[in-house]
Amino acid sequence: MPYSRFLEYLLLEKKYSPHTVKAYEADLGSFAFFINEEFGQDDLPGVHYPQIRRWIIKLVEEGINNRSINRKISSLKAFYRFLLTTGEIEVNPLAAHKALKTKKSIQVPFSRDEVAAVIQEIEPEDFKTARDLSIIMMFYATGIRRSELIGIKLGDLDLKNQMVKVLGKRNKERYIPLLPEICRNLRSYLVYREELVSREIPFLFTTEKGIKMYENLVYRIINNYFSEASGKVKKSPHILRHSFATHLLNEGANLNAVKELLGHSSLAATQVYTHNSIAELSKVYNRAHPRQANK
Repeated sequence: MPYSRFLEYLLLEKKYSPHTVKAYEADLGSFAFFINEEFGQDDLPGVHYPQIRRWIIKLVEEGINNRSINRKISSLKAFYRFLLTTGEIEVNPLAAHKALKTKKSIQVPFSRDEVAAVIQEIEPEDFKTARDLSIIMMFYATGIRRSELIGIKLGDLDLKNQMVKVLGKRNKERYIPLLPEICRNLRSYLVYREELVSREIPFLFTTEKGIKMYENLVYRIINNYFSEASGKVKKSPHILRHSFATHLLNEGANLNAVKELLGHSSLAATQVYTHNSIAELSKVYNRAHPRQANK
């Protein structure tokens, strides 16, 4: 594999998650296959931009959207930057490439009423309902990512001090405070969990058979419950994370504090969540400003 050293670099030095590294591997594998089929070439370091552009055209012709194409090209850019740094190439073939234009979509968070309706509807009377309620509340009250929730271990949970340790992107740890209500629900869930799941299983959230939670199941849990309470198109764990950030900002939370809670490395990533906050502020402004009464 001509890019195995690059993948090792991402995994061992950059500390990317195995899931992320697999995505890079898939993108590079797809490109390598195209270069071999189209040009009979196995030498990725020797590729020139016109060849890459031909791949982009092929992806467009296949109906792949610009956002996905940009992500694939981003993988190539990282690969060629690595080759440039290690001295395997002298010129980056993507140095002058400009990303394809994409439509900016603002994801609409759940309203407070929608979240409250779901939480109030669930009666934690057995393992499944106690687990599902705890998962929903963890997403909404901590803003963690789906992969982070799945990775929480029993030892990461400190109910006495109302804290949870989360392993984020690039294996960065952070501690997030827990509301008393969440701690009560988690204690209830842990009672049911102890009856069904072996203590040898380290992960906090599991299936009834003691299997570690997986991404599709977590998505289905959120989607199923919120389908009853919300008419929004997207009903996913990320929308709950988005709701957490938006509602905090609407209440005047400091942007830097929200950044830390979300585990973002830069404010630019957190500012995505401010669009809905600005919309909320505009509504308040338009309702309350004295000049509005004169219209």
